[in-house]
Amino acid sequence: MPAVGAGLTPAQRRSLERLFPGEQSLFDAESMLVYGLDACRQQRLPWAVVRPACEAQLVELLRWAQAERVPIVPRARATNTVGGCVPAAGGVVVSLLSMNTILEIDDHDFVAVVEPGVITGELQRAVEARGLFYPPDPASGRMSSIGGNVATCAGGMRALKYGVTRDHVLGLRVVLPGGEIIETGGRTHKNVVGLDLTRLLVGSEGTLGVISRIILKLQPKPQATASLLAAYGTMDACLAASRAVFAAGMLPAAMEFMGRGMCRCLEQLMPPPLVPWPASTNAVLLLRLDGDPECLAASLARAQDAVTPFGPVYLELAQGREEEALWDIRRSINPASFKAGSKKLSDDVTLPRGRVLQALTRFEAIGEEAGVRVLFAGHLGDGNMHVSVMHEPGQEDAAARAKAAIQETTMALGGSLSGEHGIGLVKLAVVDKQLGAVERRLMRQIKQIFDPHGILNPGKAY
Repeated sequence: MPAVGAGLTPAQRRSLERLFPGEQSLFDAESMLVYGLDACRQQRLPWAVVRPACEAQLVELLRWAQAERVPIVPRARATNTVGGCVPAAGGVVVSLLSMNTILEIDDHDFVAVVEPGVITGELQRAVEARGLFYPPDPASGRMSSIGGNVATCAGGMRALKYGVTRDHVLGLRVVLPGGEIIETGGRTHKNVVGLDLTRLLVGSEGTLGVISRIILKLQPKPQATASLLAAYGTMDACLAASRAVFAAGMLPAAMEFMGRGMCRCLEQLMPPPLVPWPASTNAVLLLRLDGDPECLAASLARAQDAVTPFGPVYLELAQGREEEALWDIRRSINPASFKAGSKKLSDDVTLPRGRVLQALTRFEAIGEEAGVRVLFAGHLGDGNMHVSVMHEPGQEDAAARAKAAIQETTMALGGSLSGEHGIGLVKLAVVDKQLGAVERRLMRQIKQIFDPHGILNPGKAY
């Protein structure tokens, strides 16, 4: 392990201590250790950690960092799974958790104005208490921050009907290297003046600027919800049922899928009656509908009519509080996956809807050929599958080969290497499977305009 603060000169350390007095700055290895990793489990020790309480401190930090050519890595709750928050080149990690104020909830403009450290679930509870609704619901929503969601363009189960984070960001206030502040977008729900810098910044993984304020679009809160769980003996029948829902003219708020291997793991983690389906189940379809309570009963019946002809071995309908038992199953897929192996290589791929069956069939075969367990579950409605290669110590090479083959299959079928987790550090070596040389050059040129000396989250994304 390098000496603490090895990349900082004594003068640079003193500058940070002046900008961030007391506990706002950290320099000892024990305190900084947690700031060197995120949910991908890779780790690098930063040179220093600073914890700004306001935008003015960010401005001074970015002005200083550009002058000193010191790398800056923004982070909040670090639920990112691809190393986006790992300080790969060292530098100063900027924890935005202290900038966590909901500045405004406006019932008339249908906007919320927040600082980046606000927890997604806390914002959702605050707006729902006012009869409003912030739809994005990443799996980490109870702990992840809005700033992190914006940086990665987080998705979630409701993305099918409501879109991803990018679709709900109206405006940003961003501090650039050198300390300049830009304001993109605004409070209006339509805006076509100039290039759309807001959408460019959302999903840029902290490589273009440090977000200090976010204007989010809100909607009226749906008055009621209803859910349907249908279990099938084959994956073919399950996916055919999902297509029938769309063919019936329905757009659920969420359409989730769990494959055979995941079903077995869930049964071990949550024995009956927590997991209600029979042992003959090899695929599960889970729908959530929302809207007017007077219409929901009819919509639920319509969904049932759509999925029944494909021979479900188990069918359950639920409304209101009774739904949560079904969704608790879906939320348990991560801990359940470790029933198939003690180690995991995770992936997040998106496939054209019409090619999901072909891809998942091949994914299972890849696991069998490599001698590892390949599990999958995810957001079936938009083709976004979370694939886990489960293995034991000593099988690392086989797991890596399986993951590479899954990525090759995804690209051969016209898919994407990431649907909502981003590229970060973990997928950087394979990004050229999807992005051509010209596209990557353009992205690097855009970064150079925002960040001419390459100090923001270097070595990430593109």
